[in-house]
Amino acid sequence: MSPAPIPPLIPPPIPPLPDHMLRQLGRTEGDTGTLGVLVRDQDTRRLLLLRALLDAAGAAPAALCPPPALDRLRQDWALLEKAERTDRSAVRTVLFHPLTGPWAQRCLRGLSGTGTGTTAGPGPGLRADLDHLSALAAAAAIRAGITFTTRLTAHDGLLSLPTLGALRTESGPLGITFEDGELTVREAGGGLLLTLRAQPDGTAGSADPRWLPVLALPALRSGLGPVPLDDVDPYRTDGSGLRRHGLSAATHVDDHERKAWAESWAGVAPLLRVGGEHRLTEAAVLLRCLVPLGPPPGSGPAGEGAAHCSGTRREAFGAVLSSKPATPAYFASTLVHELQHTKLAALAALVPLHHEDATPRHFAPWRSDPRPFDGLLQGAYSHLALADYWQRFARGARRVTHRDLAWAEHARCREQVGAVLPVLAGSAALTREGRVLVNEMITLYHRLDDCPPPTGHLARAQAYVATAKVIWQQRNGSRTQ
Repeated sequence: MSPAPIPPLIPPPIPPLPDHMLRQLGRTEGDTGTLGVLVRDQDTRRLLLLRALLDAAGAAPAALCPPPALDRLRQDWALLEKAERTDRSAVRTVLFHPLTGPWAQRCLRGLSGTGTGTTAGPGPGLRADLDHLSALAAAAAIRAGITFTTRLTAHDGLLSLPTLGALRTESGPLGITFEDGELTVREAGGGLLLTLRAQPDGTAGSADPRWLPVLALPALRSGLGPVPLDDVDPYRTDGSGLRRHGLSAATHVDDHERKAWAESWAGVAPLLRVGGEHRLTEAAVLLRCLVPLGPPPGSGPAGEGAAHCSGTRREAFGAVLSSKPATPAYFASTLVHELQHTKLAALAALVPLHHEDATPRHFAPWRSDPRPFDGLLQGAYSHLALADYWQRFARGARRVTHRDLAWAEHARCREQVGAVLPVLAGSAALTREGRVLVNEMITLYHRLDDCPPPTGHLARAQAYVATAKVIWQQRNGSRTQ
């Protein structure tokens, strides 16, 4: 039995990026058309990834993917196809959910024998990964509003319905029925476990405390869907190397913390607009979910250590991982910072920007360790956007304390970028597209000179970067750029 075709037909390849779009991105900008090209390419890649997963399951040894498991995958896909015919957008919401990406990658590794399973048989991790397609299909069908009955398996005390929430329950198979907007969950013996009601906004609600819904933060712009604050998806930090990148572990937010996130989020849209309409546009187009992290490593009751941490994942396009920002202004700047990484990673997947190797050898004022060229480019790009954002914020701030804080942030970011731009510009390994991008970054960097920061902030920023380089050289020996 050949695998079922992936619904719907995969869109045609994205044509080469026009130079005017590339120049927009080089200035850390991008209108809806330009950003839409990146989004469509990433969505196409997600469909191809899912196609590859089904093909890998069909080609895997029976020990890794036994016939019953393969049949189940095809049944799940048939449910997705049925939901697709009813409401394409609903299915895409689930399949393009950022955290579906890490799951699909993990499945592929397991099916190839390089992940959780072996050729002697699937490990429990691979079995759970394969089961997750059933949960994705059920969530898509719920969103599409179609009647279905299926069986799901809870793992590690949670039954996940991606983009909707999770149910605290003992691990094991559960019967699921959805009809007339109501989801019924029954135990293996037939006993009623939970009833959920699908809501018009795409959420699922229940008064039962065992149900953990995904919090839906209001849309950044009218006409768009809400932004999930996903603290229950089992793949939200899988394989992300949080500690290695200085990030804290994923956390579940309680009712008090949810209120704090929601209050801070309420001020994000107007503050993004302070940095230019393009900042609100990129967040509205690119941001698909937030994943809450705990306090940063090293933080303590006395306030020592980092106050905030955030990150993105290339395999989870559209997700921003973040500890709770202290203020709406820092929430907005976190999005500015992280969405540049999202944007640049998507651009690099579409067109090669350089041919430098991955050897970590470059000084970056925002890191204590040597960086590879690509990491240097990523960091410079995001810090350049921050320098632009904080300069605009400072020029529009009415309160002296807000203005001083913004100028300090701007001056530090601008000096950090200035310390590494010569390395980027001097690389002979830049492609034509990479050269256009870096040239536009240089243009924006010099445009910031039109409104320099106060002398004191500039002097402190220059001293900060100079000190960072001395410490870096002492720590990393004779390695140079």
